[in-house]
Amino acid sequence: MTGIKIGSDNQINVFIDGDNGVTIKDCVELSRLIEGTFDRTKEDFALDVSSHGAATPLIMPRQYTKHIGRSFEIKLLDDTKLEGILIGSDNNEIKIEFETRENKPLGKGKVTVVREEVIKHNQIKESKVKLKY
Repeated sequence: MTGIKIGSDNQINVFIDGDNGVTIKDCVELSRLIEGTFDRTKEDFALDVSSHGAATPLIMPRQYTKHIGRSFEIKLLDDTKLEGILIGSDNNEIKIEFETRENKPLGKGKVTVVREEVIKHNQIKESKVKLKY
């Protein structure tokens, strides 16, 4: 399980994720398990169990591995924002490749340069796969 939201109207949303994906069967089984722990005669609630959507932020280090090669939008704890391609990931950090404009080494003007940055997981406030339409 990777996320739970409970609204003031007793709407319970449970989001699950798995290394091999999530099936409808997985959602149904978890939904039945959760509902079995509540007494509907005493508790009034609505329950929704689903997989994380494509635009849902990643929250666990293991989630990054299957997204290597994809574009990301990353917001760090200091509110710095980065956009780039995820080129590496492990349990401690990710590596992003991005383009930036820098002053030319000689003369006036700017040139586009490709850079890499290693970011520790504990520095990430939010990261999302950048979807292409």
